[in-house]
Amino acid sequence: MRNIEIDELGATPITERKVEVVERKGLGHPDYICDSIMNQVSVELSKEYMGRFGTIMHHNIDKGMLVAGEVKTKFGGGVILKPMRIIFGDRATFEVEGEFIDVNNIAIDTAKQWLRDNMRFVNPDLIEYQVEIASGSAELTDIFKRKNAILGANDTSAAVGYAPMTPTETIVLETEKHLNSPGFKERFPESGEDIKVMGLRIGNELQLTVADPLVDMFIESERGYFQKKDELLEEIKAYVSERTELRTSVYLNMLDREGRGMGGIYLTVTGTSAEDADSGQVGRGNRVNGIIPLNRPVSSEAAAGKNPVSHVGKIYNVLSHRIASEIYMNVPDLREVYVWLLSQIGEPIDQPKIAAAQVIMEKGSIGSVEKEINEVIDKELANIREFCMELAYGRIAVV
Repeated sequence: MRNIEIDELGATPITERKVEVVERKGLGHPDYICDSIMNQVSVELSKEYMGRFGTIMHHNIDKGMLVAGEVKTKFGGGVILKPMRIIFGDRATFEVEGEFIDVNNIAIDTAKQWLRDNMRFVNPDLIEYQVEIASGSAELTDIFKRKNAILGANDTSAAVGYAPMTPTETIVLETEKHLNSPGFKERFPESGEDIKVMGLRIGNELQLTVADPLVDMFIESERGYFQKKDELLEEIKAYVSERTELRTSVYLNMLDREGRGMGGIYLTVTGTSAEDADSGQVGRGNRVNGIIPLNRPVSSEAAAGKNPVSHVGKIYNVLSHRIASEIYMNVPDLREVYVWLLSQIGEPIDQPKIAAAQVIMEKGSIGSVEKEINEVIDKELANIREFCMELAYGRIAVV
């Protein structure tokens, strides 16, 4: 029997609260870049371990950092003065039964490929790479040698997920994805990747503040910048207004000031502020459902880069959201669902110390749905090995 508890939550649903705040750090944000690259390193290491040894070995690549460089922006195209630096941190398995795993080159090659695939104006060969990954501790490494079908948790840690997403959360997420979509970039190549969307809902009014660095090679003058900015703003307004019933206001690049030259406009050489203005770090970006929902309980662990078979800071982070979604979609009469998972170090990850569901009912009583909720939680935990393999091969997003 699993330790499952179900409770009715006496709270006002988020959509009925007067104020809601939601943030999304986009594709080219330094924190998003760190999370994405370090998690992809975990995916590539998992593939390497599986392909060569038939199992995933100990690793956690969740202490990465992106150190900002230095550029000189210029109308028509600026120059890079000092390259960005990517630092890879924490632990991995470098040797198995006398066979060497080239962790350092896997990490660097993975970062270069991610940058090629996602950042149009960043040359990965001009970035500096610093690999500080070392071998793991004996006790944590030993977890992977115990040959259990379900590994023990490598930490005592808690996570929380929820469902459904609110209209505000959804539009914040979808707006950034639209602005960074290939089709949008084809129409507006001057739009950089380092897009951030901050949503504020007060009652039925939604205010979106968007930051989008324009790429200087497409901008010939200060006047040209503000013309392009106006075009982008109108495009964003049209997109948002068609996808929400809320009254909307959209603001773009609010630090801009006409007449101040380069000091009054948001220009970049490469499309990301990591080129000279802002460093990045794993765990400071979006939660695993793609947003930073300030009205919700959220997990404190950084999921990106952690190993997918024993590190509950990753597994439970993502799984709690999946379980909450499954409950919401399959159990009737629910307004909101919150799922809490707590591990105990060394115990099998499919047997959490507690798996708790808190629900806000649409109608009826908790007793009418308790059995169905229990069955959903039990089923998802029973299938945790398959879930971990989805994480291992990068089939589930964590940023």
